[in-house]
This record gives sequence, C-alpha cells and structure tokens, in this order.
Amino acid sequence: MNFIISGKNIDVTDGLRSAIHEKIGKLERYFEKDTDVHVTLSVEKDRQKIEITIPMKGNIVRAEQVSNDMYVSIDLVEEIIERQLRKYKNKLVQKQQDAVGLSRAFIEEEVEDENEIEIIRTKRFAMKPMDPEEACIQMELLGHDFYVFRNSDTDEVNVVYKRKGHTFGLIEPEF
Repeated sequence: MNFIISGKNIDVTDGLRSAIHEKIGKLERYFEKDTDVHVTLSVEKDRQKIEITIPMKGNIVRAEQVSNDMYVSIDLVEEIIERQLRKYKNKLVQKQQDAVGLSRAFIEEEVEDENEIEIIRTKRFAMKPMDPEEACIQMELLGHDFYVFRNSDTDEVNVVYKRKGHTFGLIEPEF
C-alpha cells in the first residue's frame, strides 16, 4: 500500500507516521500492493481527526474518526474501514461482481453475513426544478438531512445535504 499522509493544523511526526503504517497497514491484506491510501490528519481545538480515502476501481472506501487523541482516532478508523470492507466483500460475493483492487486471498476468505442490506421502503415524488439555495430551504422546512431535486440551471438531478457545523453540501453527478 502506498500511504499519502498530509496534515492540516498539525505536524505529521514520525510517531504518527509509524502509528498509521502499523494500524492502517493491517488492512494491506485486503488490497493489491499498489493501492494508494490517502490519510489526512487535522486538529481543530480539542478535536483530533483522521480521514482515510482509498480509491479503488469504480469505488471509494472512506472513513473518518474524531477523538481527543490522534492515536485513538487512528485505532478507531482502522476498525471502521475493516467493517466497510467486509460489507463490501459480502456484496461482491452475493452479486458475483468483479472485485478489482481487492486481493484474491481476501475474496476467497469465508465471512459470515453481518448486516444484510434490505430496502424496506421505496418513495416516489415529483421533482420541480429549483436552484440549490431553494433546495436547502426546502430541506430545512422538511427537517431532513438531505434533499434530492432537479437543478434549474443544469436540469440534472442533484442532492443537497447537511454537514457538520450547520453548513450545506451539494452533489452534482458527472456522467
């Protein structure tokens, strides 16, 4: 695995680098040898945050963890990624999809089905064209964390969502 480690408001010390290589390096058995692992460490007041992004063909594995100690955050984020990979593997095996980017040993390893995804409700609704700001207002009025709408500028389906710190995000598809 190729680690790409960066820091925001923090100096990435040799101790942090070795902790990342030790803990996140345990995930090496799940990936091909040339897989890039993007690690971003950041500090805001007493919050020690680690974000890990692992791009794979057609998918991205991403997790973040916040605590008051960066080493604790590193431990916790490794567990989250491992759990995500197990779920992803179960999905691949069930759907018999191509598992490019994951190691053959991991794919062939037996795993019990932890949390099978079951869709229990389908909702249909009309989408009137609106701008992202209007969609944010509508989301707030409904009390939802996200809102799907047709962008009046691009005529494409977009999503606005709530972020931490009372900010909003916009997802625009690329085809």
